[in-house]
Amino acid sequence: MRTIVWWVRSALYMAWLIVTVVPYGVAAVLLSLVLRGRPLYRFCVGWAWLALWGSRVLCGIRWRVQGLENLPSGPAVVLVKHQSAWETLALPLLLPRALSYVFKRELLMVPFFGWALGRLDMVHIDRKRGAQALARMQERGAQLLQEGYWVVMFPEGTRTPRGEQGQYKQGGSRLAQVTGAPVVPIAVTSARCWPRQAFIKRPGLIDVSIGAPIDPRGMETAQINARMQAWIEAEMRRLDPEAYAPAAQA
Repeated sequence: MRTIVWWVRSALYMAWLIVTVVPYGVAAVLLSLVLRGRPLYRFCVGWAWLALWGSRVLCGIRWRVQGLENLPSGPAVVLVKHQSAWETLALPLLLPRALSYVFKRELLMVPFFGWALGRLDMVHIDRKRGAQALARMQERGAQLLQEGYWVVMFPEGTRTPRGEQGQYKQGGSRLAQVTGAPVVPIAVTSARCWPRQAFIKRPGLIDVSIGAPIDPRGMETAQINARMQAWIEAEMRRLDPEAYAPAAQA
């Protein structure tokens, strides 16, 4: 019975996303003809607010944030544990700066959502281009940091199941090392409620923990990456110990 209730609530939430993203996406594309930069970003964040509001009201997903005092006042490369789409929607509302995501260009093809995304100051890359994609990310990311954006990346590259650890790629750490912008590591337990690639969302509490900035000066890219990874994974085990218990992984 409980699973049926969750399914119905999740179906209502999916309908809510569709009903809201269509007019928002069309409006964003039309507005982009005369409005760009932060004003357009703030308009699009309004849809993220609707998406999170719907997740709370329809699916019973709540969240709490700790470590906001760790956020720097200047530029930052924000590297985040990636378990679901929830953190993608939530970060623009939880963090005080305009954000620029680094994402695969295929997302631009998603109707309405991708169309609006393509009009914002983001970094979309073609993963098939390898070194060229990395060079583009560094160039564009450095430019956006200078313009006052925080660059957000998911170092594991894709969503990882609850209790698992992906391979942490060095692109974000390299951007920090090249530009001197500190790395802000963030741990998120979103898979508690919104599992990877799952239609059914479960009610519950998502923890978001923001770590102390990592100063990249005097450090190699691999050192920055290792320090960021160690903090995120240790924090994940503190926030969600049952997911990493031996019995849970057996």
